[in-house]
Amino acid sequence: MSDTCCIATSSEPASDYMRSGETGDIRCDTNVEVVMRDGARLYVDVYRPEAAGAYPVLLAFAIHSKEIQGTELPKDFPSQPSWSPLWVGHMEAGDTRFFVSRGYIHVIGSPRGIGLSDTAGSRHFDGYDLIEWIAAQAWCDGNVGMIGIGAFATEQFHAAKLAPPHLKCVFPYDPRGALGYMGSFREDNPGGVMHAFRYLQDHFTNFHTVRAQATDLDPATDALWREAIANPDYRMYPHILNVLQQKGQHMPRYFATIIDPFEQPGAVEAAERTLDAIVVPAHTGSGWYAYTYKTHILGAINYFTRIDVPKRLTITGPGHLDRPLRALRSEMLRWYDHWLKGIDSGALDGPPVRYWLMGANEWRGADAWPVPATVWTKFYLNSWERLTTTPFVAGSNDDFQPPDAFLQMPPTQTRRVERLRYMTDPLPRDVHVAGPISLTIHAAIDQDDTNWIVVLKDVGPDPSVRTAREGERDLATDLPERELTRGWLKASMRALDPARSKPGQPWHRLTREARQPVTPGEIVEYTIEILPTANLFRAGHRIAIDITCLDLPTGVSGTTNVEYIPYQICSSKTVQHKIYHDPVHPSHLLLPIIPGE
Repeated sequence: MSDTCCIATSSEPASDYMRSGETGDIRCDTNVEVVMRDGARLYVDVYRPEAAGAYPVLLAFAIHSKEIQGTELPKDFPSQPSWSPLWVGHMEAGDTRFFVSRGYIHVIGSPRGIGLSDTAGSRHFDGYDLIEWIAAQAWCDGNVGMIGIGAFATEQFHAAKLAPPHLKCVFPYDPRGALGYMGSFREDNPGGVMHAFRYLQDHFTNFHTVRAQATDLDPATDALWREAIANPDYRMYPHILNVLQQKGQHMPRYFATIIDPFEQPGAVEAAERTLDAIVVPAHTGSGWYAYTYKTHILGAINYFTRIDVPKRLTITGPGHLDRPLRALRSEMLRWYDHWLKGIDSGALDGPPVRYWLMGANEWRGADAWPVPATVWTKFYLNSWERLTTTPFVAGSNDDFQPPDAFLQMPPTQTRRVERLRYMTDPLPRDVHVAGPISLTIHAAIDQDDTNWIVVLKDVGPDPSVRTAREGERDLATDLPERELTRGWLKASMRALDPARSKPGQPWHRLTREARQPVTPGEIVEYTIEILPTANLFRAGHRIAIDITCLDLPTGVSGTTNVEYIPYQICSSKTVQHKIYHDPVHPSHLLLPIIPGE
């Protein structure tokens, strides 16, 4: 089946591969003790065919509770779509019944510090030791793969870096941490803008913690803590201030990030060296929904573009996958059957990259990412909030364009998000955009910092024509519009590394040493990374960007109505923003356009 045909769902490509279940009853051995090299005890659940014999094993290993995975909970909690009020992102270990009935063993375990597993010591080698323990069991035929998305995907790549001899393949969908150990500051916080995702997620954490009386911190940590607790931007959010006041007793991962919200020098280089150790085939990916919490879409693309193994990249659509996870089963089965059972499943047939093209609502294929045929196209910000491909001309009336401006009060004073919106005219033809995106602006602010937040939207269809006639001077206010992706940049973290920057992918130096407070009133050039997307802007639609600096919780008391859509920590000051667009200041949106529509 062609990857470019229209299909009914964005959650997985059409697949012509499937096998019927071959085994009957499933045996479950719960809380099996596994001893690590340093004596620490981990506990796993083993789901295997009741029939005797040795089988290949799929290991799901992560910080999420193993008790909400497996075969039992789906009897009471069938798979929920992301718009269900009961959808829970942590149910990511895979469809146990599906894989066990097709001749696999599913092992689901918890690293140290999680659930029943021990706490002391480093969990660095836990995945390695568990894989080799599995391979030595009588019920394993010596072939081990890894399964699961999100946190389970992150552990897959971490284990692959350690190269356990019996690990034969991985399928890490929605991973994180390509540019850091089990996580990356720049993948979690693009542009250095802090947000509440980890705060919201840690309400569901299974980490062993003790909420006792806060104790003194070591001198270095105490200095960071004092700086953080005096930060007026943090103090504007009492629920985040509460995390700081408990000095790591509560939400220790988030505490560590907000007291030192910078990339550590050398962290990326150290992480890149570990990628060379990955030798097992990897089918990775994410979904266009993942721009909201950033880390998984960036992690998947960074892993795919940097590892040199048999590999595939699948990017699904704008909606989260069901939980408990059942999407991508056919593609997972095809992958595991090829590498673990030696079946000619066609796992490497077709283009290595597949992505859901929103707007067209169909799958497309490519030989690499970014797509090799990309035509990088500049859309210039112009007067009256227009967006056009016509460049500015020096020595013309273009020299006299005044800046546009907006003034934003902090969330302690308003829920109104001010913005500048720049839009094209209705498009004369379909425009296929797929890949990384950036916005370069020349701007001045009246404070020493702000957050730039850029939203890319598909607006329309719009049959209107703007003229001087009454009724045609303003755009309709009820046009359909759909948000596609966003970009972020803290103004003080604008310093670029030209050697690492690529079209649509500015590389900002996000270390503490690279921070540059803004001189109020000075016109500064900012290049803002907008997270990748793929959309077919139909003829008659408009390409639009909103430029803002404020992002708010969608609930009250610092909560959101959606688990995976966090809000940014914004400025506690009222800030005026001016954006310039003229021959000296050619502010522009850089879009990856794929020719051929």
